[in-house]
Amino acid sequence: MVRDGGLFGAEPACLVLADGSVFHGEALAVEDVAGVTGGKTAYGEVVFNTALTGYQEVLSDPSYAGQIVVMTYPHIGNYGANPDDDEAAQVAAKGLVVRDVSRVASNHRAAETFDAWLRRQGVTAITGVDTRRLTRHIRSVGAMCGGIFTGELARGAVDDLVDRVRAEPGMEGRNLVTEVTCREPYESPFEPGSRAFRVHLVDYGVKRTILRRLAAQGCAVTVFPAGTPPAALLDGGPDGVMLSNGPGDPTAVTGAREQVAALLGRVPVFGICLGHQILSLVLGAQSEKLPFGHHGANHPVMDLATQRVEITSQNHGFNITFEHAGTASGGDAVPEPAFVGARRRRDAGAERVETELGAVEVTHRNLNDGTLEGIRCLEIPAFSVQYHPEAGPGPRDASHLFAHFCELMEAG
Repeated sequence: MVRDGGLFGAEPACLVLADGSVFHGEALAVEDVAGVTGGKTAYGEVVFNTALTGYQEVLSDPSYAGQIVVMTYPHIGNYGANPDDDEAAQVAAKGLVVRDVSRVASNHRAAETFDAWLRRQGVTAITGVDTRRLTRHIRSVGAMCGGIFTGELARGAVDDLVDRVRAEPGMEGRNLVTEVTCREPYESPFEPGSRAFRVHLVDYGVKRTILRRLAAQGCAVTVFPAGTPPAALLDGGPDGVMLSNGPGDPTAVTGAREQVAALLGRVPVFGICLGHQILSLVLGAQSEKLPFGHHGANHPVMDLATQRVEITSQNHGFNITFEHAGTASGGDAVPEPAFVGARRRRDAGAERVETELGAVEVTHRNLNDGTLEGIRCLEIPAFSVQYHPEAGPGPRDASHLFAHFCELMEAG
C-alpha cells in the first residue's frame, strides 16, 4: 500500500513502470501537490544516472527531454542550487526519482534549496524510493517508460496506472530536438578569450557549459536553431561549426543529416553526443538503442591512439556503430573486452572505415561495454565524441578536445 503521507507530511507518490513494477515513496514538491485535484503526473523513459554530484546540471541538461531521471547516489540536494549551474533556462527532464533529499542547503554558493528549485522549475519528483532496487531492475530488463503519480492518483488502482504508462510513446522514432532547440539565433552570453574564433553552433539541445568552454578557448559563438539551412550556418564565414548535444533518437531529427552533409569539407566540424551521432550517420554508421544507456560521470573511455584512459561524463540512450560499413587496415570488429582490442591495435593499426567522404578512424572506445565513443575524418576537418567533454557535471579529463577544435580552425 502507498503511505497516506510521510516524511514532512508529504503526499503519497509512486513510480509505475511499463512492466507493472511499482515503487512507492512521497511526493517531493509538497506545495505543488497540495490542493491539486488528483495530484501531479509525469511520464517518460526511466533512466538512472550514476553521478554523485551535479544533480542540478543533470536535470537541466536538455538531453534528458522525455525522460525520468533516477539518481543512484542516495543523498541528493545537500549543497542546494544556484543559477550558475543551470545548463538551460528550463528543465527538459520529465521527472526525478531519489532515495533521500536534503531539505537544507549547506554551501556558500547556494541560492535556494534543491526542493525549492524543483518546485520553481515545475519538476515532478518522488523521494523515499529504493533506488538501488530500481537501478538493478532497469539494468536487468532495460530502460522503459514509467510514470510518477502523486496524491489521489498514487492511491488509485495499479492496473489503471500501468495502462496509462503503456499508452505513452517510446524514445525510438521521436524527434525530441524540436522541444529543446532555440527558436531564433542568439549570441553566446560568455565573452571569448584572446584568440576570438568565430563558431556557429547548431543547437540540438546545447548545454551552457559547452558555450563556457568554447569561450574559454577564445571562441565567439552564435547559436542557431536545429533546422537552420546550411547556407545560413556558413553565412559570415565561421571558422568552425559545432554540432551540440541533444535528446532522443538521432535518426528522427528531421533534416539533420542533410544539413551536416552540406557542411562537411567546407568548414571544420566538432560534434558532441547527439552531434556525434548525426555526423556518424552522415558517414554511413548505423544507430541502435542501448539497453539502459550511458548516464553518469564515471564512464572510462580509451583513446585508441595514445592508450590514455579518460573518465567521462555521458548521457545518451542510443549508440552508433560502423559494423556494417567497409573496413580498412585494422578495421576488424572490436573483441571483448574492449581494453584488449584497444591494446592489440597498437600493433595492428588503427580501426578505420571507408566512406564516401574518405576514411574515418575510430578514436575512442568505452571500456565498460566496447561501444564507439569517438571518430575523426582523415581527409576532411571533422571529429566527434559520444561523451561530454565540457563536463557539466563530471571530470574534466576530456576538456582538451575544445583546444583540438581550435587547432583545426586555426589550420583552416
